[in-house]
Amino acid sequence: MTYLDHAATTPLRASAREAWLAAAEEVGNPSSLHAAGRRARAIVEDARERIAAALGADAPEVILTSGGTEADNLAIKGLHWGRLAQEPSRRDVVVSAVEHHAVLDPARWLAERGDADLVELPVDPTGRVEAAALAATVGPATSLVSVMWANNEVGAVQPVADVVEAARVHGVPVHADAVQAVAYLDVHLHRSGLDAMTVSAHKVGGPVGVGALLARRGLPLVPLAHGGGQQRSVRSGTLDAPGAAAFAAALDEAVAERAAESARLERLRARLAEALRAHVPEATLSGPADSAHRLPGIVHLVVPGARAESVLFLLDAAGIAASSGSACTAGVVQSSHVAMAMGWSADDAACTVRLSLGRTSTEEDVAAVVAALPDAVARARAASGR
Repeated sequence: MTYLDHAATTPLRASAREAWLAAAEEVGNPSSLHAAGRRARAIVEDARERIAAALGADAPEVILTSGGTEADNLAIKGLHWGRLAQEPSRRDVVVSAVEHHAVLDPARWLAERGDADLVELPVDPTGRVEAAALAATVGPATSLVSVMWANNEVGAVQPVADVVEAARVHGVPVHADAVQAVAYLDVHLHRSGLDAMTVSAHKVGGPVGVGALLARRGLPLVPLAHGGGQQRSVRSGTLDAPGAAAFAAALDEAVAERAAESARLERLRARLAEALRAHVPEATLSGPADSAHRLPGIVHLVVPGARAESVLFLLDAAGIAASSGSACTAGVVQSSHVAMAMGWSADDAACTVRLSLGRTSTEEDVAAVVAALPDAVARARAASGR
């Protein structure tokens, strides 16, 4: 198989597997006071410190979760409810129109039940938030701002510094979903000025089902679930010591190789993009052209007339795993909300293909997809009468 869906999940690292197995040999609840519990707690706290060090935070700021979706929900719902309790006039939740559904859906849910007034920031045709629009939107009625560090579909890197600057004028906390960014960009909580940040283990070679919300101390977070009061009384539940250890191991490795891997993937991406322009002229490469404004491993195509589900089925039959965008929509291919926010029609937004490279990607993978994609596109367009 030619695997070109690393933005959805990337293979488990050997270091993460070994860390999980070693921690799983220990017996004990990290909240227990006996020796076995203390050993389990030590594993968790060591992992927490390593995660914090890798991401520019302090260990108590790392709230371990079941993944990015839970962390995003805690950030959006928990922070908004906390802010609303402090200042009832701050009802506006501001998010970008290209956020992952893990941010968009809880924000929309708050608005639908009358807990918040939602503002979805527009983006330019490359998928980036416009600083002027943001500055004009944030004000004394704003509860929080959430703008993802890097987009999971088109790879657009958002102007995080500009977002933080605009929000600070009005004393508004800022959250960023950094799930896609961590493996390739200099993600650092304190230097960025962010108040909260979401990360996920399986995007950096850790196990599925582990993530974290990095939240500055003093941030008013209302818990989504109540129980034993673990983790600052914000996220109750028995701590997953093996998962935390595996996350820390994968993250250490991903950060250590980040600069070299980003440069390697940028070279592979450039060759892939050039070949696709030559062999699939019907396709438009979307997202920022400037490498400083996009992730190094994502090639996003809009191919009018070639429905995504048809193209992906044909690529899969040729042994190539790709995606139409976010994989977190119950396996259903829909018109991409990201593409539509960038100005594409609903019909064209249903004709997107995302090829995402990762640490196992090779020149052979690029050659394989370049050989298979033209025929897949031609057959998909023929089936639709284009």
